[in-house]
Amino acid sequence: MAASPDTIHHGAGSGSTSRGLSLGRVALTVHDLDGVRSFYEQTVGLHLLRRDGETAELGVGNDVLVELRRDPSARRRSPREAGLFHTAFLLPARADLGQWVRHAAAIRAPLVDASDHAVSEALYLSDPEGNGIEIYADRPASRWRWKDGMVEMPSDPLDVADLAASAGDGTWSGFPEGASVGHVHLQVGAIAPAEAFYAGVLGLAITCRYPGGTFYAADGYHHHIATNIWNSRGAGERSYPSTGLAEIQIRLDPARTEAVRQRAGDAASVTAAGITLRDPWGTPVALVLR
Repeated sequence: MAASPDTIHHGAGSGSTSRGLSLGRVALTVHDLDGVRSFYEQTVGLHLLRRDGETAELGVGNDVLVELRRDPSARRRSPREAGLFHTAFLLPARADLGQWVRHAAAIRAPLVDASDHAVSEALYLSDPEGNGIEIYADRPASRWRWKDGMVEMPSDPLDVADLAASAGDGTWSGFPEGASVGHVHLQVGAIAPAEAFYAGVLGLAITCRYPGGTFYAADGYHHHIATNIWNSRGAGERSYPSTGLAEIQIRLDPARTEAVRQRAGDAASVTAAGITLRDPWGTPVALVLR
């Protein structure tokens, strides 16, 4: 089922917070709650908002961006199964990303990659339990290049020195106000059923295709969700409990939420808090009202 053209608008966006959709918290199941929490605080730069012996919530201001759930009995997820590829944290300005780059260099953060995607500049690392992380800043939407509803997103070398210089005299003190989960990138077993769910059921527009990967968004953003089979081709349904991705939260306006509920039919679990669906590999996707 294709996304409805009356609710999706290509090339009209100016950031990840679109008119009717944005990403909420990403929940992760972990073995070492204190170790992983410390990494998201000290290396990534999230602020600890709440914690107890079993969970920790980290984010910015009152916004929870990552929820860590301790389960020492959960099996350790294989990097070749379906689940999380990375959580992508969007910083409000290039100078913020430049400050983070300087911070990462000072603490010798375990970076694994860096790319200029034309729409954004991004750096990549993994937390201590193998959950992928992207930290990025968007270029102005007016500079994004669209053709026939698809946006150009190459993976070119990143000018890290120029990015660091953009920080000026600013110093890093953790994620600033306005930082958010910009997108979530998933590992899946096959592209066709991923598109059927994320475009067909959730109603997102397909905005870019790579070999083995598809990108989806609402309201002209480059992507809110991505799916790939680069490490996980042929992966079956996930077996729980396991470490790794426990839930994605997507914030929708009431009209879009109702449209998803109708398309999902009996597959939607409806509660007072919103709607929960499972993608074809069993990953819970919680839809909550904006």
